[in-house]
Amino acid sequence: MTTKGYLGIDAGTQGLSVVFANQALEVLATGECEYGMVPGLDEGCYEQLPADWDAALQSAMADLRVKLAGDQADIEILAIGISGQMHGEVLADENGHSLGSVRLWCDSRNEEEGHELTKRFGVKMPKRITSARWLWTIRNQPEKANATRHMTTPAGWIAFRLTGQWTLGIGDAAGMFPIDQATKDYDRALLDSFDELVASNTVTSLRDLLPAVRCAGQDAGCLNQTGAALLELPEGIPVAPAEGDQPAALAGSLIGNAGMVSVSFGTSVCANSVGDRTFEGVSEAVDHFCAPDGKPINMVWLRNGTTYMNSMVEMLDVNRRAGFDAIMPKVLEAGPDCGGLLALPFMDDEPGLGISRGGTGLIVGLNDTNATPGNVVKAALLSTMFNLKLGSEVLDAQSFPRTDLILTGGLTKTPKLGQILADVFDTPVTVLDSAEEGTAWGAALMAKFRHGKLADETKEWSDFLAQHTAAEPTRFQPAADFVAQYDTIYQRYKRLMRLQQQLDKAVAKE
Repeated sequence: MTTKGYLGIDAGTQGLSVVFANQALEVLATGECEYGMVPGLDEGCYEQLPADWDAALQSAMADLRVKLAGDQADIEILAIGISGQMHGEVLADENGHSLGSVRLWCDSRNEEEGHELTKRFGVKMPKRITSARWLWTIRNQPEKANATRHMTTPAGWIAFRLTGQWTLGIGDAAGMFPIDQATKDYDRALLDSFDELVASNTVTSLRDLLPAVRCAGQDAGCLNQTGAALLELPEGIPVAPAEGDQPAALAGSLIGNAGMVSVSFGTSVCANSVGDRTFEGVSEAVDHFCAPDGKPINMVWLRNGTTYMNSMVEMLDVNRRAGFDAIMPKVLEAGPDCGGLLALPFMDDEPGLGISRGGTGLIVGLNDTNATPGNVVKAALLSTMFNLKLGSEVLDAQSFPRTDLILTGGLTKTPKLGQILADVFDTPVTVLDSAEEGTAWGAALMAKFRHGKLADETKEWSDFLAQHTAAEPTRFQPAADFVAQYDTIYQRYKRLMRLQQQLDKAVAKE
């Protein structure tokens, strides 16, 4: 019997994955293929070849079919969703042929252009935003810039290869150029300002290079002959607007209403908050993009995530046997004040908090009664939560709503840590199942929404997400007594943070 469902595609930095989910969005099989960077580049330079994504897509689909062997082998794909690493600069000529390798989100060659555009626009333009990369290309690779007639992202490239259309989901588009919330399109005044900046060059106008913006559920084309050959599927299958990995992850976390915040704790920490209006001004701590339906997203990102805490666990686990399994229960038992300990987790720089150099990670307040694994590791964990709260205070100052924290990432391996996060932020915390974390699953979900729109289903994006929420998710409510205690520790932490620059000077090598 034929199983109907949705194909989700995710082109990441290290490889491409596909998922096939049935109509209930239960994942039945996955396929994967790895790829690497262009070799031999200078430090700080990261590029990939679009042809490698094409080849990976074919290999991942072949892997998927092997895993669908047997009763599940006969499938009918109703719609296709795409996600990919944001901010890449894919350049193509008038015939749709790529103009060589693609500079990725992690390429650091255009930091000055980001600062220049931020000052010119009065809008945060991080160095990884695609239009800052494009300004660098105009100035440093003029022949390539003059030959360019289309510019998109990795997800947008895959969408073009499958449909022949230059379209892009609004979240990924916001990672290329700022979006006007009133029009749900690129900001026209800022486009004019960009073109004025490069008027002395002979390049095509940026407004003519960028892909057309699409919101979730809107028409982004159907599988054409080329796409059908790549996927070995029939022509005509509808394709959802291609999104960046961050918007797709929001979809996969079922986050759609203003005030909901997706918090991922890993070696870095990312908090994506759904806003109810446009952020005012520029903050070093906050970046901006859009959800798949166009709602504004404010992102607080920490380079220093759980690495410092992990190093404390490894240092305390001298026999390398128990690790987190032994120490996390002690962390849960430790009091909010960690016996009087405070930590700074700065193994690396933290631009959003004004930390320009790593190497000032420390624990202060140790004595012969509080030097326990639970206290030390919890102090390290709290320092990261407090840093996230510091970054979030910029949003609080503009009265952005915060109603729910949805926790994903490595911290969820000990779900009860969600209670600490709830108390620190005085906000309910929901811990999602890992199956709902994947961006490829988010892409499949966007495919289902697109298919529903074709069937004249009138659900709004946020209502559609809500209907897929687990009936009884793991949820933690803030406890008033602990909220007050953590706030007291947080105020102490802020005083310690004000000394960080002096500490940095004290430990700096002559």
